[in-house]
Amino acid sequence: MATKSDGSASAAAEGGARKTNIEAYRDGLKLKTEEDFFACDRQYVCQNYAPVPVVISKGKGARVWDINGNEYYDFLAGVSSLSQGHCHPRVIAALCRQAERLTLTLRAFGNDVTGPACRFMAEMFGYDRVLLMNTGAEAGESALKIARKWAYEVKEIPPDSAKVILCNNNYWGRTITACSSSTTFDCYNNFGPFTPGFELIDYDDVGALEEALKDPNVAAFFVEPIQGEGGVNVPKPGYLKRAHELCRSKNVLLIVDEIQTGLCRTGRLLAADHDEVHPDILLLGKSLSAGVVPISAVMGRADVMDVLKPGTHGSTFGGNPLACAVAVEALTVLKDEKLADRAERLGAQFRDCLRRELYGKVPWIKEIRGRGLLNAVEVDSDAIDPNDVVMKLKENGILSKPTRGRVMRFIPPLVITDEEHRDATTRIIKSFLAVEEERKK
Repeated sequence: MATKSDGSASAAAEGGARKTNIEAYRDGLKLKTEEDFFACDRQYVCQNYAPVPVVISKGKGARVWDINGNEYYDFLAGVSSLSQGHCHPRVIAALCRQAERLTLTLRAFGNDVTGPACRFMAEMFGYDRVLLMNTGAEAGESALKIARKWAYEVKEIPPDSAKVILCNNNYWGRTITACSSSTTFDCYNNFGPFTPGFELIDYDDVGALEEALKDPNVAAFFVEPIQGEGGVNVPKPGYLKRAHELCRSKNVLLIVDEIQTGLCRTGRLLAADHDEVHPDILLLGKSLSAGVVPISAVMGRADVMDVLKPGTHGSTFGGNPLACAVAVEALTVLKDEKLADRAERLGAQFRDCLRRELYGKVPWIKEIRGRGLLNAVEVDSDAIDPNDVVMKLKENGILSKPTRGRVMRFIPPLVITDEEHRDATTRIIKSFLAVEEERKK
């Protein structure tokens, strides 16, 4: 069973502060049980998600608590949005301090936060220019606009003929353009007509990329260093390095999507660092704000980014002072707490332990893979229902959810302590073994 803890606390235990309007409204609705909350969701919330049956009310570090006081380890962490953990005190302090003085100006005016924040990021990641947006999908859209404009104005590709290469099984968002470049049925089904200008090749296939780059109208290769939502697919060593070499030889931009893999998740500041690659365009998001406010970033060289002139691109909330202050604190936490080293060490321990304890004992496990603290267990969905694993994990105090219907992801906050990580690993192993025992009955 998930454990109970005093940390789950009701609003009354939070210091007696005046209730917010949403707290007062919720209390007036007399929502008490999980079923009460899910009934409210079913009636009023667009049903584009199928959540695990838990109603979370509080989070701290690597743990969350539901409305009944049950405690869980969060092993999805906002799909890598919470690397610094839930409600990191330094990040929350930065949020509150900035929120009291200035939250939004639009970039129609200057402010005293956005410029310094962009300089901080440019220096940290080694780029000339930073474009701040809100979501990962916006960052991807922005990168594609930049790549196309660069292709026409710098590479001199004929008008309206620029092509971008992506990989099968990619995932970078849910916009129409993202759907247009997806091979995932649920992402594109009945959302056409689609944006043209994309060619899809197999992931981790240097030969396929080399062939696609023969087209002189290719503007960019848009790739994830590890396919996250696609199933935590880790390419062979050197794949990204060779891709970068091929792109440079053809004057093609390499766009690397580090929104899920970046910011210490895989044991390096960026996953591309494993191959010693410095992309032409870098995309960041998710843990860029430690899961507190939406912010994403597109970074690149001046000769690439400067194709955007006043009036060619924009965002109401992009680069707002509140998000910028939070992002700088979130990035500093990653560095100060040495979270890349932590991810490298704990991730290796996790994979070694699961392989030792589960291979040969659970026949429907096909592969245990990952890098750093981005890990997955792929199961045979013909032999077992992955949702049985989800529910057994929940019963044992672990929250996670599969992707692609067969890949269990294990993506905890990087701040998880050694003791918590050992405890969580034991619970995960116990859950898989229990599902196998029940299957054999």
